[in-house]
Amino acid sequence: MSESTKFEVIDRRKFKAEEEERETAEAPASDPTEPAVVARPRLVEPEERAETGAGSDAEDETFAEMPPPPTREETREQKSAYEASAERLEDLVRAQNPGMGAQQPVDFEQLVQQFYVSAMLQMGAGTPQGQPVRVDLLGARQTIDLLGILAEKTRGNLTDAEDRVLQTVLYEARMTFLEVTRMITLQGVQAPAPPTGKK
Repeated sequence: MSESTKFEVIDRRKFKAEEEERETAEAPASDPTEPAVVARPRLVEPEERAETGAGSDAEDETFAEMPPPPTREETREQKSAYEASAERLEDLVRAQNPGMGAQQPVDFEQLVQQFYVSAMLQMGAGTPQGQPVRVDLLGARQTIDLLGILAEKTRGNLTDAEDRVLQTVLYEARMTFLEVTRMITLQGVQAPAPPTGKK
């Protein structure tokens, strides 16, 4: 992502009734014919950053502007609603495909595999024959770096099998990245032409 852009985070959780009443009471009277303004996430352009004074300590300001974390009750309610919605979706899919069994729950290995597949696709794997290979090395590097962060942040908290999968995938992704970058850099270097005359 470009360093010249900044995202503004807006708290989208439901407010409690008393907070809504208090905000309504504090809000100035508005024209009822005008549509209500709804706050939505928006991209903050570089000019706006300069006006608001966002500078070297922008990260500290961003953290200070973050909404408070959800309460345990909000998290529990949201998780329940999410699981119920996912179950309804799975029921609809199974109704359309009666032979399909229940979906397996997502685990750590699937998370690691998702990053690995993304990195490989970004490095041109899976390109159909006859199609030009499209490589996104910057995107692949970010995906591999995310795997590295995952390995660093989960160190000591994984089972032996999970750690082995993560370390193997990280090694393979980095080796593929090295091979692809070597091939790209060698494309610019011409091999010397073989001599045409006799010795």
